[in-house]
Amino acid sequence: MRQLWRRTVIAAVAATSLTGSLAACGGGDSGAGGDSGQTTLRVIVNITPNLTEAYWTGLFAKYEAAHPGVKVKLELTGTISASAKLTQDLAAGDPPDIAQQITPTKENVSLLADLTDQAWVKDTPLSEQYAIDGKRYVVGVGEQIQSLVFYNKAAFTKAGLDAANIKTMADFTAAMAKLKTAGYTPLQTAGQWVPGAQFSMMADAGVLTKDPDWVVKRTAKQASFKDSGYLDYFKAYKNWIDAGYLDKSALGLTYADGQTAFLNGKSAMYMMGSYFVPAADQAKKSDQIGVFTMPTDGAYPSGQFGNIASPYVVVNQSKHKAQATEFVKWLVTDPAAVESQLASDGNLRKGFTYKTSSLGTGVQKILDAAPTVLVKSGTHQPIEGFSGELNTRVQSLFTGASPDQVADGLDKWWNSQN
Repeated sequence: MRQLWRRTVIAAVAATSLTGSLAACGGGDSGAGGDSGQTTLRVIVNITPNLTEAYWTGLFAKYEAAHPGVKVKLELTGTISASAKLTQDLAAGDPPDIAQQITPTKENVSLLADLTDQAWVKDTPLSEQYAIDGKRYVVGVGEQIQSLVFYNKAAFTKAGLDAANIKTMADFTAAMAKLKTAGYTPLQTAGQWVPGAQFSMMADAGVLTKDPDWVVKRTAKQASFKDSGYLDYFKAYKNWIDAGYLDKSALGLTYADGQTAFLNGKSAMYMMGSYFVPAADQAKKSDQIGVFTMPTDGAYPSGQFGNIASPYVVVNQSKHKAQATEFVKWLVTDPAAVESQLASDGNLRKGFTYKTSSLGTGVQKILDAAPTVLVKSGTHQPIEGFSGELNTRVQSLFTGASPDQVADGLDKWWNSQN
């Protein structure tokens, strides 16, 4: 399964906690290491069902074959996350060279190598959006977009619907009514982190397209949830719950269970990121599923709520910083390496293509047509803990909370954190 929305937030939070570990770390750029002058680069990555240990070792072996003086060592994390592994290593004074899935923030950039002077960095996906004070510390292979609605083609045919005609929130709601009449649960959700993530996928596309600096304004207390478009989206979501378009019992499902329910045809639509495509492909259901960009009450098509995919940072205290930087460059610029990583996890990058399903092709077309990719990073990153708080508040709509209570509660929570 792919939990990028949740995982990205966890990585950002965990990375912030690394700041206190800096004093315990030694390092510098000592050049070569290991036996016979060979440099060993230690790389921490996230192991997922798509990105297995076997996948990473195979990818790294290709670099080693072209660079005989370099050995790439995959750092196994066991049952902890990659960010937790990095925390442990830094605290122990044994810094790795490269880490994946770390989001730069003002609090943690001292731990990361500044890659701004590397000419190739500016051409990597979303590098400008992830800059901190104009400096670039992270580079990615591609990007993931998340303001997507996947739909069961058979359900749409039975309900007499054409996905191309669903452009506004009113269109979306009317489609759900027809799907319910046709005997389907109109919109699939689940418990865990899913409700908050799906709400962001929907509401951010509309609100942040209209005002890209909304988060900046909220941090400065110049904007609020209760006096913005977010309240309208809370109202729409609550109306869907009350109308039975979302199954209240779905909160008892895991993310994987909800995904399976949609794949098995028990529901008609599923708001999820582009990382859903490999799951549909693996289930051999891709040809039965279509996709359209998130409806909105504003500009259409809206920007796509998204993020950098397969991000890499060079650890500032790496003993082999130059070699680590060269390896990261290969990971994010070598055409074969890029296409391999994109294909393995259903990620996207303009200018790069790989063999994909009809569903993957549909997602790529949405990215190509999107006016922008809306990224919550740098000054546009919500305060720590927001994703969890939003998820809790969205779930409360299922148990009787009103949209006004949810919006007001989020404003009070945000203000209490500053």
